[in-house]
Amino acid sequence: MKKIIFYSYLKCSTCRKALKWLDQKNLEYKLIDIVKEPPVLNHLNLALEQYSLEKKRIFNTRGKAFKSINLDIYSLSREEIIKLLLSDGKLIKRPFLVYEEKKVILGFNEIEYAKQFM
Repeated sequence: MKKIIFYSYLKCSTCRKALKWLDQKNLEYKLIDIVKEPPVLNHLNLALEQYSLEKKRIFNTRGKAFKSINLDIYSLSREEIIKLLLSDGKLIKRPFLVYEEKKVILGFNEIEYAKQFM
């Protein structure tokens, strides 16, 4: 069985679409509320490695939490970014899916999910 950890926010329609897709494909996953329990440090580090050239993609830039911080993400160090993300799960792009502890998929794109899981 392939290991999927799925960080989600219940009020997020994109998260619900992604969960529905995973369920339709009969994929097992561990569901975690991203607001109550933001991704652990190694998952955030994995995301930062994967998206090192586009760090802003890790953030939920459309959300109120992000708009209220008014920071230039690219001026922050890796440690500052991680501290910021851990401080508020609503700052993190969701859904935040971790696959086999090796890959992070941010947001929901059916084509990207299909490439990864089919």
